[in-house]
Amino acid sequence: MSTEHTMRAISQNVLGGPEVLQEVRLERPAPGPNQVLVRVRAAGVNPTDWKHRATGGFLGDPPFVLGWDVSGVVEATGIGVAAFQPGDEVFGMLPYPYGHGSHAEYVIAPVRALTHKPASIDHTQAGALPLVSLTAWQALVEHADLRPGQRVLIHAAAGGVGHVAVQIAKARGAYVIGTASAGKHDFLREIGVDEAIDYRETDFAEAAKDVDVVLDTLGGETAVRSLRVLRPGGVVVSIIPVGSDEFPEEAARLGVRAVRMLVDADRADLRSLVDLIEQGKLRATVERTFPLSDAAEAHALGDQGRTTGKLVLTVD
Repeated sequence: MSTEHTMRAISQNVLGGPEVLQEVRLERPAPGPNQVLVRVRAAGVNPTDWKHRATGGFLGDPPFVLGWDVSGVVEATGIGVAAFQPGDEVFGMLPYPYGHGSHAEYVIAPVRALTHKPASIDHTQAGALPLVSLTAWQALVEHADLRPGQRVLIHAAAGGVGHVAVQIAKARGAYVIGTASAGKHDFLREIGVDEAIDYRETDFAEAAKDVDVVLDTLGGETAVRSLRVLRPGGVVVSIIPVGSDEFPEEAARLGVRAVRMLVDADRADLRSLVDLIEQGKLRATVERTFPLSDAAEAHALGDQGRTTGKLVLTVD
């Protein structure tokens, strides 16, 4: 394959730790009907990336190219594409889970998964936001119907989903309680948390009461115990889509709701997020950026589970 028709990408042949990731050359894809070819400028790295790298997850056995976040420039359009033209700056989330592939120089995206990148943010910001912001928006707005004055508890509030969920909840007029280690409490206050709980020293189920909505980013026992902080009729929305029957059963016993969800690529939701970005109410905290070739290093840092905000791969 000549370099003119190929691209650099991060792939893997086996499941395992960050060391299984390798830079390879693959054939550059061509857009089909209602698809665009995006020249990737930045792509977020999310927990789902390192989980799929290690276990295969929804994708099964490798080889595969990970990455669902994307910000870049339209390189070419397929038949019937009216919304974009070559040269447009776009961002969005590739359809989850089978639309992966943004950890590369180019990626194919369906038109409905993208929108124009706001001029007020750069590609690194735009590449950091889609998956976590869509997850938080769909959890809080669509599934929980969060309203002004309600009390919301956000677990791991300094993490990728958590820190954007805080901003979305504040933009909707909620009172926000967030859990994080004590060293991250100043950060939580900076992004708008009203009440911070040190989960290492304090039982959140004792510290948080009369909560309307819980955003569970951890699953397992945390999801079940979160049901007990709710007011009657309240809801726990868990972004961990699988788990024991105890979660819905305990919710039914307590007279509250338990929801499990997966994020969905949705242009309307993405445009709602653009409105918040343009109003200055939503911004990603990017802990570190890495060149595409250092994707394994980004995964190694992510595996530690201590990231504040997001990690982003940049593509020159």
